[in-house]
Order: sequence, then structure tokens, then C-alpha cells
Amino acid sequence: MSGWRARIRPNSRKRCPVPDSPAIAHGAERSVYNADNADNADNLHVEHPPYLRHHFNSTEQQADTSSFAMWLFLLTEVMFFGGLFTAYLIYRNWYYPAFVAGSHQLNVIWGTTNTVVLILSSFTMAMGVWCAETGRRKGLVLSLSLTFILGLAFLGIKTIEYHEKWEKHHVPGFHYSLSSFTEPQSDPAIYAEYHDKPLAPDMARHTELYFSLYFAMTGMHALHMIIGIGILGFMIFRARAGAYTSGHVTFVENFGLYWHFVDIVWIYLFALLYLISRHQ
Repeated sequence: MSGWRARIRPNSRKRCPVPDSPAIAHGAERSVYNADNADNADNLHVEHPPYLRHHFNSTEQQADTSSFAMWLFLLTEVMFFGGLFTAYLIYRNWYYPAFVAGSHQLNVIWGTTNTVVLILSSFTMAMGVWCAETGRRKGLVLSLSLTFILGLAFLGIKTIEYHEKWEKHHVPGFHYSLSSFTEPQSDPAIYAEYHDKPLAPDMARHTELYFSLYFAMTGMHALHMIIGIGILGFMIFRARAGAYTSGHVTFVENFGLYWHFVDIVWIYLFALLYLISRHQ
């Protein structure tokens, strides 16, 4: 064994030369390039504003995407309320006397007051968007707070109207009363103003359909108002801490679109429920 080992030359081991391969050189360059890019990416990530989400390349792209999503959402809302409006108009055409008598039970003064309240809230919301875009923190907080208060005022007035319907047994269900329509003299205040003629029992029963649509449409609108008021409370809290005035106004702008849409829906409801069916 010792002789065999002696015959093996120390330098006879075959060595594999390291070729000057372009692939290896390119791979080395790629490694350096990737390392440089990683450093640049880290630097760019540090330079991103805190409100830019990681899956967007720029604040402009994020703002455009958010606005597009909000318009899509509002489109679904248009289709939803549009279906309710269409159903109301169809049934109004079929049972016109019942719908006229039902609309006489609504208080136009309260409806007009709520319309003015929501128009004012649209103005204060628009001022809030402007304050956010121009970096006025105090003005933003004030505008959002006024919108919040006006939204609560609208719901308070609507609660008064609902309570009146409850007292007159005009809430659809087992306790619904037809006496205001089959015997108009039993409701002296309404009779003194409109001098309604008694409806036949078959037609009077369709007044319940009117109030079903009334509560469905105004109730869904009130639900949207409640959601909006809740978001407003969150926005006021954030705005007091300095949010929305440092360049990131997309959230305020999109909420402004939502609030204006809710206001426009009420204008249509006011016309359909309170105004157009009041006279034969």
C-alpha cells in the first residue's frame, strides 16, 4: 500500500479550470444589479408617503383606483334605488286614488325642512372637501362636524314623522287602520286641508301598499344616513389628529360623493312621496 501511494503524484489530481464564461459573468453582474436594485427599492419604499398602499405604484394610481371603485359602488346604489322608484311609479299608476290619499298623510313641512337640511349638509360636505384639498385642518373639522350635526337633525325629523305614522296606525302590518281613508272625517286635520272623499274598502286597502313603499324607501335612505354619520364620526376623529390635510384627500373626496348621492336620493323621494300625488 505504501508503494502504491508513492506512485501517486501530489500534483496529478485533475483540476477543473474556471472558465471565463459569459453566463457566469452575466450572473455575477445580475447579482450585483439585483443587489443595487434591492437597495434602490428600499430607498424608494422609504420615500413613499405613509398613506400609499404597497400594491399601488403611485398616489395618482391609488386615487384613480379608489375613485373608480366608489363610482362603481354608486352605480349599484342607483340600480337599487331605481328599482324602488320604478315599483313606486307602477303601483301609483295602478292605484292612484289610494296613493293620493296616502300622500295626504305626510307632513310637507317636515319633508321640506329635511330637504333644506340635507342641501345644507351637502354644502358643508363640499366645504370639507375643499378644506382637505387646501390643507385647512380646522376648517375640515368644522365642516365635517356641521355635516354630522345636520345628518342627526335629518334623522331626528324623520323619527318624528315615523312616530306620527305609528300613532295613526299607518305602519303596515296587523294593526294597520283604514279609518283615515274610508272615513276621512275621523282625521279632522287632514280632512280640513284636503277634503278627501271616502275610498272604497278595496281601494283603501292599497294605501297599505303606499306606506309599505314609503317605509321601504325612506328606511333604506335613513340606513344610508346612519352609515354616513358613523363614517363622519370616524373622519372627525382622524381630522382632529391631522389626517386628510397632508396630501391624502381621496378618502374625503370619495365620502363626499357618497354623501351627495344620499342627498340626491332624498330629493327624488321628497318629490315622489310628498309632492306629485297630493292632488287628484
